[in-house]
Formats: sequence, structure tokens, C-alpha cells
Amino acid sequence: MKFLHAHWNNLILASYKIDPKSLEAFIPFGTELDFHDGDCYVSLVAFMFHDTRICNLAIPGHINFEEVNLRFYVRPKYDPTKRSVVFIKEIVPKKAIEVIANSLFYENYFTTKMDHHFNGNDYSYSWLNKGVDNSIKVTSTDNFYIPKAGSIQEFITEHYWGYTKANTNTLEYEVKHDQWEVCDINSYEVNVDFEKNYGSIFGILNDKKADNICFSKGSYIEVNYGKKIRT
Repeated sequence: MKFLHAHWNNLILASYKIDPKSLEAFIPFGTELDFHDGDCYVSLVAFMFHDTRICNLAIPGHINFEEVNLRFYVRPKYDPTKRSVVFIKEIVPKKAIEVIANSLFYENYFTTKMDHHFNGNDYSYSWLNKGVDNSIKVTSTDNFYIPKAGSIQEFITEHYWGYTKANTNTLEYEVKHDQWEVCDINSYEVNVDFEKNYGSIFGILNDKKADNICFSKGSYIEVNYGKKIRT
């Protein structure tokens, strides 16, 4: 059953190889890490919610807003074909989104001041956390394409299920959207304090260049209500 629908637009996806052991504490019961060519990844993803509806209702002040999240990739043991994500933390500028998502989906949302700037092929997102200014920005090309099967771009963008730890259980929810076109990047900047935003484990990313970065215009999406899975 549909819980939320919106457009996810102007996505910047910066992905980093990481030691799988760093993610062990975050893996929901009944799932296992998913790898691309033997490597484990986390991705910093910044994008816009546009025309958002929750239970088919437009909540004033919560229709268009930014989100930045850090996520990694898993698959459920009962069906390894389900390409899935787990979120370390999701940052938004709207308190109601934090309260709803944390209560119903057991996510780790955090509210702070955020901003974005789009100008031609330049896209940027910024936010404040613990007194530190953070930003991610790209200059895109105009060459959009469907990622090749088996490519890193396909691995990063083609996920349609989410999993969260729900106390001693695991919550599963479906995210429906068309396959996203992506484009390569002319230039990018990631000015993010990963340790202050996401915890000391991720401080190693502060001085690391992204192993892959791409941009997508995004699409219309639907998020279904979650359900607990047997683990």
C-alpha cells in the first residue's frame, strides 16, 4: 500500500569503497551485504523532493525540500534478487518528515538547515551540522544514458527495496520508480565532515576521493508502507 509519492529530482550520488567490517553493526537482521565486483560501497546521495504527498495529502511546507543521506547496499537472505539499501542517516530540513519516518519506518532522520542551488549544469546542496558547513556539488554533462547492466552506475542507482532495524525485527519497504538515466560529471566537490555527520567509523571518508560519482535527473517515485520480515 502506497504511503508516500513524490518526484526525486537532481540526484548527486558519490560512492566510496569501504571495509565491510565497518558496516556490520548497521546490517538489519535477515539481510547481508551486497557487493559490486567484490567491493563494498557506501553512497552519499543528495536530491530534491518535489510535489510530495503523504497518504495522498499535501502537507503545507513539506512539499518541496532537500534530502542528503548516507546509505549502503544489502540483499535479503530470503530473496537475494531484491536489490536493497540501508540508510545510515537521512538529513532533511523538515521536522515533520523526521518524526514520521523515524516513527513509522524506524529510520535515522535528522533535521537541520539545508539549501540548494541549481544553475545550468551546476547543482549543489549544503547543510549545517554540529556547527560545520557541509556541501556537495557537481557540474554535469548533457550526455544522459541508461547505465549498462553490471556497471557501477547501475549498481548504485538500481535499488527498489529498503531495510531498517525495527527493534529486534527488520522492516522491509518497497520504493517504485522507473530506471534512472545518469550522466558523467565534468567536475565535483565533496566538502563533508563524515565523522560529525555519520559517526567516527566514517571519518576515514573525510580525506578520500569518491570512487564513483554520477548525476541523475531522477523520476516520480512511490514508497510503500513497510512490513516486518521473518528473520
